[in-house]
Amino acid sequence: MNSIKVLCLGEILFDYLADETGSNLESVKSWTPYPGGAVANVACALVKLGTKSAYIGCIGADELGKELVQLLSTIGVDTTGVVIHPTAPTRRVYVLRSPEGERSFAGFGAHQGDAFADAYLQPENLREDLFINADFLVLGTLELAYQVTRQAIWRALELADYYNLKVIVDINWRECFWPNPAAAPPLIQELLKKVDFLKLSTEEAQWLFNTTDAGAIAHRGGDFEGVLVTSGANPVSYCLRDNEGKVTPKSFTVVDTTGAGDSFLAGFIHQLAQQGINALDNPDTARDIVDYACLVGSLTTTQLGAIAAQPTLADIQRLK
Repeated sequence: MNSIKVLCLGEILFDYLADETGSNLESVKSWTPYPGGAVANVACALVKLGTKSAYIGCIGADELGKELVQLLSTIGVDTTGVVIHPTAPTRRVYVLRSPEGERSFAGFGAHQGDAFADAYLQPENLREDLFINADFLVLGTLELAYQVTRQAIWRALELADYYNLKVIVDINWRECFWPNPAAAPPLIQELLKKVDFLKLSTEEAQWLFNTTDAGAIAHRGGDFEGVLVTSGANPVSYCLRDNEGKVTPKSFTVVDTTGAGDSFLAGFIHQLAQQGINALDNPDTARDIVDYACLVGSLTTTQLGAIAAQPTLADIQRLK
């Protein structure tokens, strides 16, 4: 446990990807399940790159939940922070795919968004011992959508502050998760007061800050040490300490973009863990770190699924 560098708190689920591309929800004939969930994706990608991580979250006691816990353990993610809910099911998300591999979320089937186990992680479920020697806490914003798990987020932030963890947030805006989408912006803005590193898409940046420039967000947003704004295959805008710039991801044949942003974030965190945050003071190193993150994210788009498609350290080294 002492070697765990990164705590990843949030959802783990099954993405049910439409087998037919270019189809709407009603016309899809079959779906294939793939393990996913943004924060869990980050935890798995980190381990594949060589950085120890722990996943913290609530999972159903059903067969899907058991399968996900087994997957985390097989990959090497620490699961001592996993809580099993006795009645709520493990979340399923239905995902449509365009012919170009872009995905869109089509809801939860017959269930409401707050019916799933990950909506019920309670503050008292958090194991304080996991925080003592960790360096980073990774969060999304989906857990803010549900009152119970929201309180667990605030508790995790208290522990991160007490034990001096750097807080990293990926906005990961998904309206379908929110019972009341109008409640999201003020809750997210409150969360951002506690954040050291922020990752968001261009659409999310425009929505929250009315700009897609990472430097403008960093200087306007408060005490961010770093801001990363991704845009698929387009250049990433970054501001890390006092270093600003853009990096264009390498081009690969895209099969499925699910989880690419999560892998990008894992690549970034892996480099921070390896080199130390003060390495960001060097402009060349800062750019190299973003370039590395882009490579990890891009490689994830070359196969189906989020976790299944993640590259290993060996995969990255072959291309460096």
